[in-house]
Amino acid sequence: MSLPAEPAPAGPPSLLQQRSFVLYWCGRTSTTVAYAMQTVAVGWQIYDLTGSALDLGLVGLVQFVPILLMTLIVGQLADRFDRRLIICTCQVVKALAVAALALGTFNGWLGRDSILAILFVTGTARAFEIPTLHALIPSLVPQPLLLRAIAASASANQTAVICGPALGGLLYLLGPTTVYATCAAAYLAASVLIGLIRPGPRTSARGPVNLASLLAGFAYIRHNPVLLGVLTLDLFAVLVSGVTGLLPIFARDILVTGPVGLGLLRSAPAVGALTMAVYLAHSSIERRIGVTMFASVAVFSLSIIAFSLSTSLVLSLLALTVYGASDAISVVIRQSLIQTRTPNEMLGRVSAVNSMCTGTSGTLGDFRAGAVAAAFGAVPSVLMGGIAALIITVAWMRLFPDLLRVNRLSASA
Repeated sequence: MSLPAEPAPAGPPSLLQQRSFVLYWCGRTSTTVAYAMQTVAVGWQIYDLTGSALDLGLVGLVQFVPILLMTLIVGQLADRFDRRLIICTCQVVKALAVAALALGTFNGWLGRDSILAILFVTGTARAFEIPTLHALIPSLVPQPLLLRAIAASASANQTAVICGPALGGLLYLLGPTTVYATCAAAYLAASVLIGLIRPGPRTSARGPVNLASLLAGFAYIRHNPVLLGVLTLDLFAVLVSGVTGLLPIFARDILVTGPVGLGLLRSAPAVGALTMAVYLAHSSIERRIGVTMFASVAVFSLSIIAFSLSTSLVLSLLALTVYGASDAISVVIRQSLIQTRTPNEMLGRVSAVNSMCTGTSGTLGDFRAGAVAAAFGAVPSVLMGGIAALIITVAWMRLFPDLLRVNRLSASA
């Protein structure tokens, strides 16, 4: 008599079976769609009001300052309190801020200074929101799904960045008030979705809040050359190569298109990033992590150079698509290295330092681009930034050989 066949081993669980992660994905998509729409509306409105490249840079600067000032506090809160409550509160604050933009536009009192003041409030909420969103992921999925969850989270972000700018550009045809009102509704929806999450148990930070505890995230990264290398590479490469803050100038003055064209330009990087993030969510990078990281940043730099020299909307969109795809690879690798090489009770503080670095590179990079563009023009500003990012990539390969030699994401591997 033949023995019964052994049951086939069960396949890996699906992310779609993780209810809390699905809610998280939808909530993150909703809030990022709203912020992307808001960014398009604010950029076009403030450039219409002032016609100043420097003012476009200030939009980034006022949102960078809270990230810099709040990093130590954010990390402590994310490691000691309910991360869902922090995220939900941030959504409500952002909804109130964008409602003020809608009210000021509708009543005609909104000017440059009031826009910048409201954006400072938005930047403060995002300073608390972004690192807490990243630190929440490990409590939503089983460990075997963590790397795929990080890539899927990146795809949520990029899905929103694709839809948000295009939708913002279209809604702007009905006026900025319409855009801002829609954003407020999306922020509130995100708050509800995140509030429905039921995360698994986690270890909270213990001990008194003192200087050593506040600086623990910085100390942990400083003593880990892989994390130090990957964070500073992103920081300096993006800092010198800001592009997005100058897109209203390229859209109106160089490519001769309108708000819809600006929405397409803002969406193009996300098209490439989403395509890559979806691929990585199903086929994660297994080996040669360091080499892949540096190669992606080099391609990122070359795509910026190509965009700066283009006078065709189609070629510009193609360059920005490659820009987004290469950036997505580096983002997923960086987030995965942080998540897999940091204890959960430290993850809030390390994520806050990561958020400060990415916030610094993005918002301060836009300010740098605006300042250089005001002095030399938009095209030289972007061209010099792409060349500088390429130089930094080569330099970091020599300064951080441990990062170059990383073969697997997990330190234990």
